[in-house]
Amino acid sequence: MSRLVALTGTTGFIGRHLLKSLTSRGDRVRVLLRRPTEMPDGAASAVVGDLSRPMNMAAALAGVDAVVHSAGLAHAMSGAPEDDYRSANTEATRRLAEAAERAGVRRFVFLSSIRAQSGPSAPAPLTEADTPLPTDAYGRSKLAAEQALAETGLDWAALRPVLVYGPGLKGNMAELMRLARMPYPLPLGGLRARRSLVSVESLASAVATVLDAEGPLRKPMIVAEPDALSLPEMIAALRSGLGRPPGLLPVPAGLIGLACRMTGRAEVYSRLSGNLVATAGALSALGWTPAHPTRDGLAQLARGAR
Repeated sequence: MSRLVALTGTTGFIGRHLLKSLTSRGDRVRVLLRRPTEMPDGAASAVVGDLSRPMNMAAALAGVDAVVHSAGLAHAMSGAPEDDYRSANTEATRRLAEAAERAGVRRFVFLSSIRAQSGPSAPAPLTEADTPLPTDAYGRSKLAAEQALAETGLDWAALRPVLVYGPGLKGNMAELMRLARMPYPLPLGGLRARRSLVSVESLASAVATVLDAEGPLRKPMIVAEPDALSLPEMIAALRSGLGRPPGLLPVPAGLIGLACRMTGRAEVYSRLSGNLVATAGALSALGWTPAHPTRDGLAQLARGAR
């Protein structure tokens, strides 16, 4: 009989793709919803409940082999104070994990974030061996959720994806796509900082790898494609998918920084000028390989959005 997976967050960008990926692999998926809604396509069943107050999740988790928990309050999409992040990302995860343990669930997969490990940039490539140093409420809430999992007797894995791209993207990646679509050259060719990305397809395959893995895991794992790119390389890849040349002017990074500071966008420049390279060592040891190189994935994304 196929595996029964309980999945949260199916109304979100990542959750929607995970539902499609899991069902295409032959898993039966029971979606856990916060409010009544239409049954998502591909779901075997659905249970409505509030993860912040899961008084009795026994029925929802009955017969479930694994939980994939992708629901949560995303950073950079809310001005919520620290208490709200803790409630949505830490305490809801803790309660769901405790209910899963009581129900005899075999494995709990938590969609954490690279921000549980680092701030928006890092001076050296990140690995799971590094001491986690989150710098904002979002990252701290994700790290605290991982620590809550470690306090249970569950076999768990916390996936720490870097910036995720794919159809339906939002936030920083949506802004990057907007830049790539502009019909004129961009003065960004002088930026050299490199950043790791991961496609939603590669992330879904990472979830599948963890679900299939033998033996206990009980650890966090970085999810990142190996070919970290600079911002000009990302835009060039997107414009290639749009059938256009890169169109990048080599303006010195210092001048870009000055312009950002003068227009009140110093924080934007700090992200553009800082490296954030991560290595998926633990996942690779389990046999995970990304769905495609990052350049190809970005070009494919742009082609699909034309």
